[in-house]
Amino acid sequence: MSKTRVWCYCLLAGTAYSLSVSNLIDGIPWGLFAWIALLPLHRVLIGVTTGQAFWRGWLAGFLAFTGTMYWVVTAMHLYGKVPLPISIVLMLVLAGYLGLYVGLYAWGVVRLEQRWGAGAWIAAPCLWVSLEYVRTYAFSGLPWGLLGYSQFQWLSLIQIANITGVYGVSFLIVLVNVSLFLLFRRVQTESPQRRSRPWVPLAWTVAAILGVWLYGLSQLHVPPADSLNVGIVQANIDQAHKWDTAYRAETLKRYRRLTETVSPESDLILWPEAATPFMFEQEPDYRSLVTGMTRDAGVPLLFGSPALRRERDGTPYLLNSAYLLNPSGEITGRYDKQHLVPFGEYIPLEEILFFLDKLVVGIGDFHPGPGPTLLSFARGPEQRQTRFGVAICFEVIFPDLVRRLAREDADFLVTITNDAWFGNTVAPHQHFGMVVFRAVENRMAFARAANTGVSGLIDPTGRILSVTPIFTEQAVNGSIPLSAPSTLYTRFGDVFAWACVIMALVLLSFARFFHEPSAADTRFSTRRKGARHA
Repeated sequence: MSKTRVWCYCLLAGTAYSLSVSNLIDGIPWGLFAWIALLPLHRVLIGVTTGQAFWRGWLAGFLAFTGTMYWVVTAMHLYGKVPLPISIVLMLVLAGYLGLYVGLYAWGVVRLEQRWGAGAWIAAPCLWVSLEYVRTYAFSGLPWGLLGYSQFQWLSLIQIANITGVYGVSFLIVLVNVSLFLLFRRVQTESPQRRSRPWVPLAWTVAAILGVWLYGLSQLHVPPADSLNVGIVQANIDQAHKWDTAYRAETLKRYRRLTETVSPESDLILWPEAATPFMFEQEPDYRSLVTGMTRDAGVPLLFGSPALRRERDGTPYLLNSAYLLNPSGEITGRYDKQHLVPFGEYIPLEEILFFLDKLVVGIGDFHPGPGPTLLSFARGPEQRQTRFGVAICFEVIFPDLVRRLAREDADFLVTITNDAWFGNTVAPHQHFGMVVFRAVENRMAFARAANTGVSGLIDPTGRILSVTPIFTEQAVNGSIPLSAPSTLYTRFGDVFAWACVIMALVLLSFARFFHEPSAADTRFSTRRKGARHA
């Protein structure tokens, strides 16, 4: 195959992947591209060596994640004040790193086919899930744009996530891609006399989809339960003005006006991450304005604000915190963000990378909080205690972190964020789609408050109850059902992902130590011998 055709196929794979995980909420079924995104990649893996497979996979992955993560340039340049050329280079470096996982997938697929032939079809989804799982934790973790997230609007197909997590949906998508490719390869390139049987994986794939779909239909019903009215304030504060002291009064006026519109019908009001343009505990004059709003509303308020603390030697540091005020304006709980954004809220390996400035302008280095913390408030005439967990911004993309919050006997979950960093890109929509999966995985309702959107309410099945456009000043109110976590995923975590990791390692080990050369290997070896004799 010519280099031009390889590039074209890799570009097709990368484009389909990036479109599928765009998660734009506009009625266009972008997620359908996921079911064919890997077909062009598998096409360029026919008859190649493992080394060639790796580089072709990396190229497809690099192009895919360039389209998926392009918003990083906006965050770094427009708001982080990083020069545009450097921002582009750093984004490409990130895309190149993420492309390595697709390269490893391509390498593994060819290695498995060399040992198992067409029977490697079941191993490919295991390998893909294994690499997604590694990406979730390696180097602090970046599970952004996992393939399964492309299906956040297809509720009947994603209910399996309450057993497998998002990784189960990724598994199903890759299984479909591989089965379709085997069928197309048989129809287009193989002789009928050969013993390839693409109907076997195709039959198993159809059975798997049918089983997942039927299971999903059985899970879509939410039993009648206690409910909670939540008011969400999306103030749409310009990131350029957010920490400007000249805009503090205007910012608080906007929050007061929007809060007053939802407080009469709410049991709880949510403001987004870092909503206060000051440190809540450090400035009593501005603090009194917020507590006064809470007393006037007569409703508990959750909002984000940095918290200043000191080491034993007096060195100051910051926490990215969420405060809960009761209707009297008193602090009744605080959650401190556990998983910080590398190069955004702290510099990893600071002793080595001391020359780098963080992307967050004018704040300071943050420290992680102590771990899962539930907040609670009393509501109703009976003063019933209602418990909820909070994930701040970046944390919600980590399935296990949210699972640990749910497992602490929460009644519902909240995420607050400031997605103004992303600008008018697909990133806020991608971020919101991940919240849908966190709701499904734990079968627990989610409320999301974002400074510039997307804000909304999601029920335990992932159904979007309300949603706001991005970059609009808006306050919404809605009801969410309360429930106790009861899913297999909440109780046992990433058992499915670990099973895929073990399966992939075992099969690759057999392929390594009991390798039978394929026709491609033989041809390659012959060419090398011929070159030496020449």
